[in-house]
Amino acid sequence: MHTTAAPQSAPVRSRYSWRVVDIVVAAVLGVACGLIFWIWNSIGMVWFTAADALTPGLGGMATGVWFLGATIGALVIRKPGAALFVEVVAATVSALIGNVWGIETLYSGLVQGLGAELVFALLLYRSWGLGAAALAGAGAGLGAIVFEFFTGNIAKSVEFNLIYTGTVVASGVVLAGVLGWLLVRALAATGALSSFAAGREARREV
Repeated sequence: MHTTAAPQSAPVRSRYSWRVVDIVVAAVLGVACGLIFWIWNSIGMVWFTAADALTPGLGGMATGVWFLGATIGALVIRKPGAALFVEVVAATVSALIGNVWGIETLYSGLVQGLGAELVFALLLYRSWGLGAAALAGAGAGLGAIVFEFFTGNIAKSVEFNLIYTGTVVASGVVLAGVLGWLLVRALAATGALSSFAAGREARREV
């Protein structure tokens, strides 16, 4: 008796699985954000120093730009680990080009990326709107706060730490969350993200 084997279906790719294009684009985004960080190392520190001189802790308002890699990476790639990956690559680029913080930049990138990653994980990697971006920016800021508290700010006053925490979180919401979401929207509108959900959403809205 002749039998015909049932055809095997192709394995279904999980929506959480990284494609080659995801890895490549995430790396490119990381390098681009690293260059932004490097530029902001000078501009942001001028703002930081001036604001801190006005009111100790107020300099935290300048920090959000350093969290952009996490929010942009997650909003574009939309896969677990994207926020962490892009933020760490960006921090590595900034450190390699050269800054006053050296290797500590990598540790900062790690905790900031983890802070944003945790927010998207709590949202089950299903929410990518403005609200989610703002929360992720705040999460990155909280990651930075915890790291900086144990690497120096623990010796500073309660008043300073409260003001600094508030301004860093607010900066994360605005400069990493809202600004990051707007930048991804603008990039998607150019067609550069056609291989990603963010790009397809932009096309549907036109």
